[in-house]
Formats: sequence, structure tokens, C-alpha cells
Amino acid sequence: MSGPEPFGARLRRAMDTRGPLCVGIDPHAALLAEWGLNDDVAGLERFSRTVVEAVADRVAVLKPQSAFFERFGSRGIAVLEASVAQAREAGALVVMDAKRGDIGSTMAAYAESFLHPDSPLFSDALTVSPYLGYGSLSPAVALARESGTGLFVLALTSNVEGGEVQHAVRADGRSVGATMLGHLAAENAGETPLGSFGAVVGATLGDLSSYDLDINGPLLAPGIGAQGATAADLPAVFGPALRNVVPNVSRGVLRHGADVVALRDAAERFAEEIRTAVATV
Repeated sequence: MSGPEPFGARLRRAMDTRGPLCVGIDPHAALLAEWGLNDDVAGLERFSRTVVEAVADRVAVLKPQSAFFERFGSRGIAVLEASVAQAREAGALVVMDAKRGDIGSTMAAYAESFLHPDSPLFSDALTVSPYLGYGSLSPAVALARESGTGLFVLALTSNVEGGEVQHAVRADGRSVGATMLGHLAAENAGETPLGSFGAVVGATLGDLSSYDLDINGPLLAPGIGAQGATAADLPAVFGPALRNVVPNVSRGVLRHGADVVALRDAAERFAEEIRTAVATV
């Protein structure tokens, strides 16, 4: 009996049919206030439900930031559970942005929280941190393979502070970030049409031609919109790997709430700009 369809195959299909845009769900306090909502569970629920209603039936990926739900305790987690289920029912793939990273049984428990089909927070993929050593992610890699889900590993992130770790050069002459990309390429070797183990690579980083981004897996690219990068920047940053890029836009779309139509229109504009950029390569 064959197992579940791998995340990489499902993502490739979603990107080809809906376009590659990923919209973040980031209900931080300032944005709730901008929407005219209270910074409480009711405001959180209204915000999340509105974003899902506006775009989950048309974008490839939704990416809720777990921390903004966790800060409200169990009631916030309940909102997150509902948002994940509703987004997936509408056809969007859900990447849980939780950036988990630990060792042994603790890493296994984190993986089960988001990647096990019986979990209330079951998502299509999870962001993880490899900076306890890439091997520490083994329990998550194994469960992702078993459950048909995926991982996005922090490799070359858009925050300035990340460079002190990710650009550090190892004894073998490779940077830490390049080492992570190499591990992911090995995980995805031979997978078609796309591997399930992706990297987080910032769209704000400029020329990355010194890095081999051809990992046969998706590249989650934060930084479009409020952080300063544009869709037009993507070809120069990602080069031949552009077709596998999943550009993430959060505030650039979310600031148009709380109106569903305005959110939908903003997402459509970004999606069209990204489709145009991808078509140039």
C-alpha cells in the first residue's frame, strides 16, 4: 500500500495551479489595533477567520505564526487549530511557522505536535531550526516522510542577526548556511516533481549566486512587501532556482484588512507580480 502523497508533490501542484504566493497570518497586537480589533482572543479569532475567508481558496500556502496565537494560551491555540483546519478545507496548504528545534524525544514531540495526522494542529509543513546540528532534526524528517508532510529549515534568513551564524565558515571552507542547503539537497535527491524538505531563504539578501540553491526542494522566501523586497527582485536573488521559490507576504497583504475584498485584492496583486517575475526565467 502506498503512503500519503508527499508534501513536495502537493506543493508543486498548488504552485502550478494557484501560483506560488504564501500569505502569512501574523495577528500581532499592532495589526489587530490597525484592524480595529481588541488585543484579545475575540480579536484574534476575527482576524484569523477573516484572512482564511479572504485567501485560503485561492493562494497556494497560508503560514500562521504560532507565537501570535500561543501568547493567548489554550484559547489562542484553539483559534490556531480552527484556522489550520479551515485553511486546509479551503484548499490551501498550511505551513506552521513555529521554528522548532531541539534534540531527541523533545524534537520528536515537536514534530508530532504539527506533523502527525492525529494532532489537532496537523499542518502540511513546519518551519524548524537546525542550529543544534542538522542531525537533531532527524525525528521531524522521519515523521514528515511517514505522514506526507514537509519541513522548511532555516538556512539563509532575512534578519540581519542571522548572518553571524549562517555565514560563519566551517573548517571545511563551507558556510553554515551552505551546509544546511547541502543537507536538504541530499534529503530531496531523486524526488519528483519536488522534494518535501525546503529551506528558508530571505528575499532581501540580494545576490546569492555563491550559494547552490538548487536543492530540488522549495525555498520559502520571506521579505516581500514590508521588509523591502519586491517580486521583481526575485530573479536576481534566486536565479535558476526561481521556479521553486514560495514568496511569503504578510504585512503587505494583512494591512489591507479587515475588509475581505481588500485583502483578496491585495493578495491577487502580489500573486500577479510574482507570476510575472517567475515568467522571466
